Amino acid sequence: MNKVLVLFAHPVYQTSLLNRTLLEGLESTAQVTVHDLYEHYPDFMIDVAHEQNLLNAHDVIVFQHPLYWYSCPALLKEWMDLVLEHGYAYGTGANALQDKIFISSITSGGDAANYAGERNIRDLLKPFEHTARLCNMQFLPPFITYGGLKIKAGNFDQLLTKEYLTEQRERFRALLDDLVHQRINEANCLAFDTMNDRFDQLEIQHD
Repeated sequence: MNKVLVLFAHPVYQTSLLNRTLLEGLESTAQVTVHDLYEHYPDFMIDVAHEQNLLNAHDVIVFQHPLYWYSCPALLKEWMDLVLEHGYAYGTGANALQDKIFISSITSGGDAANYAGERNIRDLLKPFEHTARLCNMQFLPPFITYGGLKIKAGNFDQLLTKEYLTEQRERFRALLDDLVHQRINEANCLAFDTMNDRFDQLEIQHD
């Protein structure tokens, strides 16, 4: 079985309905570690050695965060700048992260229609994909939870139903279970733009 590290970054977690719901759906197990960066480093003084030891001890790395201006919150970017250093994560002879699995789990205030065309979600997340590949990691399609603003306002429709967030919570829990039990890898996810597409395909197959 794999050990999964969820690197969670949200500067105001208490106000985040989407992230709070997703994380509340997780069961605490020996195989899954949820690491709240803003809780651990309110002063942004990141313990690089500790973070690298966490990475070393896990097989799967999940970036869980809101999409802030088409990127991640500031502390996660600081974490990337300091922890994924040359000689450890990349560079000649650096193989600490080689073959580990990387996946982003992103929440967004906008709905799926906001991320089409020039704002395609995979294109927006290219920096994370290139980072994973530079570190010789397996890159999985991102898992996206859309519509935070509409959900908070109760502005539901046929695409964004009242059940959507509950369904996303269950999908996220199922995703981590699949990662723990080694049911998914880069090779069997190449056909999907997002992990949401994979879940949609599985539901069609089970109908």
